[in-house]
Amino acid sequence: MKLRTVIYSGKVEIDNVPIYTCPTCNRSEVFSEVKPDLTGLIGQLGAKPEKQTYLFNEVNELADLLVEAYQARKSTDPAVVKPLTEERINMLLDLYAVARSTGDEAWVADIQKRLKQLSRGILQT
Repeated sequence: MKLRTVIYSGKVEIDNVPIYTCPTCNRSEVFSEVKPDLTGLIGQLGAKPEKQTYLFNEVNELADLLVEAYQARKSTDPAVVKPLTEERINMLLDLYAVARSTGDEAWVADIQKRLKQLSRGILQT
């Protein structure tokens, strides 16, 4: 798996998208666990978007972990990402408890979304 740039509508660059390339046939596709968030982002852009650049890791928690793993260890190997994922989940659960205790529903919803993104990645490994 590599982090690549996806170009949408010839105008929008979406950086740090996890792309899986089959070692046998060299076919590449967006990592299935992040597809819902990528298609959601593209849907928000509309049919005629302005020229712009997005960092996908600011939209998707799993992509953010992969960027972090690559920056720290120059690897997106699952053995490197797994402990980072466990640490991130623990941090988000701690934040979730704080958010619930403060009654900040927007914050609670954001943390739930981030945990759900990570859980899609864990369920596939």
